[in-house]
Amino acid sequence: MFQVLTSSWALLLGLSLLMVGNGLQGTLLGVRGQIEGFSTFEMSIVMSAYFLGFLGGSRAAPEMIRRVGHVRVFAALGSFISAILILYPAFAHPVTWTIGRVLIGFCFSGVYVTAESWLNNAANNENRGKALSLYMIVQMIGIVAAQGLLLVGDPSGFILFIIPSVLVSISFAPILLSVSPTPAFERTAPMSLRQLFGVSPLSCVGVFLLGGAFSAQFGMAAVYGAEAGLSLTQISLFIATFYVGATLAQYPLGWMSDRMDRRRLIMIVSAIGGVGAVIGVGVNTQVGLLVAAFLVGGMSNPLYSLLISYANDFLELEDMAAASGGLIFLNGLGAISGPLVTGWMMTVMGPPGFWVFIAILLFAMALYALYRMTQRAAPSVEDSGSYAPVMMSATSVALEAAQEWAAESADHVEDDDPKDTSAA
Repeated sequence: MFQVLTSSWALLLGLSLLMVGNGLQGTLLGVRGQIEGFSTFEMSIVMSAYFLGFLGGSRAAPEMIRRVGHVRVFAALGSFISAILILYPAFAHPVTWTIGRVLIGFCFSGVYVTAESWLNNAANNENRGKALSLYMIVQMIGIVAAQGLLLVGDPSGFILFIIPSVLVSISFAPILLSVSPTPAFERTAPMSLRQLFGVSPLSCVGVFLLGGAFSAQFGMAAVYGAEAGLSLTQISLFIATFYVGATLAQYPLGWMSDRMDRRRLIMIVSAIGGVGAVIGVGVNTQVGLLVAAFLVGGMSNPLYSLLISYANDFLELEDMAAASGGLIFLNGLGAISGPLVTGWMMTVMGPPGFWVFIAILLFAMALYALYRMTQRAAPSVEDSGSYAPVMMSATSVALEAAQEWAAESADHVEDDDPKDTSAA
């Protein structure tokens, strides 16, 4: 781990600043939207637009990189991000914010593709798993730290929009000044959705449902907090708790997933997350909301890695890159719809609609996992790949690297496992 940190510290520092900027702008818009008098449904459209842009960027960025190179794509998209962050308060209207969110989602996706390519190129087979773990931890720390910055200024002013713009601009310096090699970028044609569903129906349905649950957390949690009458400090702590839970639960769940039927664990984790959302519906205290956020965040975020790992159990190594494109596409479709449905439910039911939507998705996943357990036998634990932690905001580059590392790790363990050759 230390070797990865020393060799990639500049890249990881730049990525952490990017995550701070992204995490702050998402929360800040939810709070500022209420100040500007935007309706809940208008804010749901604004928040959904980010995921539409992100999905488009994940598909367009590889072609952009091949045409003009990593450095130019990274610098150009980063400049757009900084500009858009400044323009939000200057043009406070749902339509302009929606356009800005589409553009900023597109740009962040392209920036992540570029940065993940560099990170993957800097790692080798021996430390790639540690590099991916550090990448996920850096992302989580950045988002949590962003919530603290929400308290340093007035959300009705300009300063809180200037801060993420500056942080994003600064983030490019350590990356561009320290990363000299530009890795080759090859794009694999995605596996068709029909083929992917045939390989793992649970993973396909699961990542789609999870996309909605994640985008509700990432996009609508601040809107919920504002609608529920939480103070700025309470909103900051509330949103940070989702990601603290995700960070703390990721590795224990990963350890368990390598030692049991992953479908059973997916069912249990989904059900616990659903119970957390039910708690959110039924409580009206700060402590109760933090418990709900911890359970929902702690269960729903690691589910993505569990679903990817389960799909890997039925894929050959050469097919994993193709499968990752389809899984990301399904997750993106769910993410686009998540804020829209959440906004509609909050309009109809009030703030509890936020939790109801998440509960429905997580309980549906638990039931579908239970159903799939009756349809075919689980692969043996010995034949399963290793668990690799990946955030749902990761692009195909990180996902493909995680899949290949998990498969290679499992093969390595199998090769090193001494066979029983004892004789009488």
